[in-house]
Amino acid sequence: MLSRRRLMMAGAAAMAAPGAGGAYGAQASTPFVTVKDGRLSLDGKPYRFVGANLWYGAWLGSPGPEGDRARLGRELDRLKALGVTNLRVLGAGERSPAKVAMDPTFRGPGEDYDQNLLKGLDVLLAEMGRRGMKAVIYLNNFWDWSGGMPAYLRWTGNGEWFQQGDPAHPWPQFADYSARFYGDAKAQALFQHYVRALVGRTSSVTGKPYRDDPTIMAWQLANEPRPGGSEAFGVANLPTYYRWIAETSAFIKGLDPRHLVSTGSEGDMGCLQREACVVEAHKPASIDYLTLHVWPNNWGWIDFKDQPGTYAAGEARCRDYISRHIALAKGLNKPLVIEEFGLIRDGRAFAPGAPATFKDRFYGTVFDLALADMKAGGPVAGTNFWAWNGEGRAHHPDAWFKMGDRAYVGDPPQEEQGLFGVFDTDATTLAVVRAHAKAVAAL
Repeated sequence: MLSRRRLMMAGAAAMAAPGAGGAYGAQASTPFVTVKDGRLSLDGKPYRFVGANLWYGAWLGSPGPEGDRARLGRELDRLKALGVTNLRVLGAGERSPAKVAMDPTFRGPGEDYDQNLLKGLDVLLAEMGRRGMKAVIYLNNFWDWSGGMPAYLRWTGNGEWFQQGDPAHPWPQFADYSARFYGDAKAQALFQHYVRALVGRTSSVTGKPYRDDPTIMAWQLANEPRPGGSEAFGVANLPTYYRWIAETSAFIKGLDPRHLVSTGSEGDMGCLQREACVVEAHKPASIDYLTLHVWPNNWGWIDFKDQPGTYAAGEARCRDYISRHIALAKGLNKPLVIEEFGLIRDGRAFAPGAPATFKDRFYGTVFDLALADMKAGGPVAGTNFWAWNGEGRAHHPDAWFKMGDRAYVGDPPQEEQGLFGVFDTDATTLAVVRAHAKAVAAL
């Protein structure tokens, strides 16, 4: 059962008026990213960025066998040279028996957190700080490739555990199962213990408490938290979902009032396709900005098997999706970050350097919409493409990740290695990113 004190904290946050984002922020002269007048701000100026997803950064920074600090330095240098200054990274991971889950991870069911990965995150942040980059650190995952919410439910015995894609549990059963997490008091206690340990951590590299490190732009509640998958379960679970967002964000703010907090939401596609759900989830004053993910292949808007024939109609839907969420952000008077978007290469190829005609066009579309809103003084602060593969390569001819692989790429273990990610040799896509970064820098 949720405690009276936690409910009071959540209620206070949830009742805050839309547009109160930044109420927890510091003054304009701070080196921390803040919210001012519904926009992200840094050093008293609008903060706009081109970013990428690098979920595996802490793994590369680790002193353990999974680490490769020399590669981490090379990847950060490549990204900085492209004009990428903001990275969304994974700061959590839960041990799981799922066939496609990461190993090692940050934690199991106890409180003996993996010191190698925690030190890896220290190294990542220190190296990013040296390069003037900002980090968004997400603290959980709706999906089980990093353990995520289903791992917590397995530890607490909340129903039958099963992995995503299990044919005995077809969609939307997995989403309904994972979404039980928000209302499981034992799972929340385990989760909050980890959050307290991480947010309250002092870096082993810099000696600086995380809460005092301006390299961190934001803490994020989870990767793509959804209220559920089915209409019946999801609608019934909405009050619990909203309460979890308000409570958890307020909990983090209580530990660290200097950093921003975001949800990690996909937008209404991850919110039972209800704009009202997006609005309600982002109303608390302890949620500083909106997030948006755009996945036309995965959502069936652009066909994996017929990308040329379905691209135009799918792109139009993406344009509308982004535009609608810009309007929602304006209504809440809060910034918006398009923090995940991706498309497959021509012919669903995985190889580095394979033709990416429609992928490049899609990136250009997202970038152009973001840039236009920035120029108009709108809420869009930046974009983080999914994801940076860099010099990582698939180990196996079928491009699937197998336990023990160490050449991490941006495509997580649940996908072919190279499906959506950007390699260091993807010249045409890199050119699109570089050109957009120059345009944003010139604003």
